[in-house]
Amino acid sequence: MTGWLKVVGLGPGAEAMVTPEVSAALAEATDVVGYVPYVERVPPRPGLTRHGSDNREEIRRAEQALRMAANGRRVVVVSSGDPGVFAMAAAIFEALEAGEPAWHALDIQVLPGISAMLAASARLGAPLGHDFCCINLSDNLKPWALIEKRLRLAAEADFAMAFYNPRSRARPEGFARALQVLREACGPQRPIMFARAVSTPEETVRVTTLGEAQPEMADMRTLVMVGSSQTRRIERDDVPWVYTPRSTSGSEL
Repeated sequence: MTGWLKVVGLGPGAEAMVTPEVSAALAEATDVVGYVPYVERVPPRPGLTRHGSDNREEIRRAEQALRMAANGRRVVVVSSGDPGVFAMAAAIFEALEAGEPAWHALDIQVLPGISAMLAASARLGAPLGHDFCCINLSDNLKPWALIEKRLRLAAEADFAMAFYNPRSRARPEGFARALQVLREACGPQRPIMFARAVSTPEETVRVTTLGEAQPEMADMRTLVMVGSSQTRRIERDDVPWVYTPRSTSGSEL
């Protein structure tokens, strides 16, 4: 087979956060496949066909990309952030496992990108500087009971936490329930951070406490982080710096 497939991350939004490796793959591609808003981030050019599709068509999109690569096309599947973090890399391998045996011989590469979680953390300082976990709050692909269980266990383990897809227009009640769970588990003074559209002109960043947080502070473009019991704030005129020390005394055991 002469074709190839590369699964790439376009970063959180700013062109400067697209890695040179990803830019090189896009320059060589004959086809770009992905969710419409992400495909539109790739400029059109002669010899490139862009295939945009709906956000809930991940497996169909993955199968399409694999077929084109098997037919000799140079295919790039795009995600925002990093393709391995709640994105298309897992869908590609799910389709690969269930698909044509011949696809196993394809030249497939996953090229990392800067995730929204890491971009938001850097913007605020170092809130994920010690042990942390990352949870997708969407219940499209898993039941809410499992999300709530993971929230409580993560709080019990005293992780800093990063949350993707916190509040959709279709299911606005989920994030309100998540905040209540976190208040019960962590207390009202625990810092919570809302970083929306980081690295883009629409960027907004806010630091508050769980007691003061409101569901309306987040939408699907917001990366939400909650500190551990060790997380600290450094006040300044602008948004405070937030960091979690790299060591702990063990007093939380």
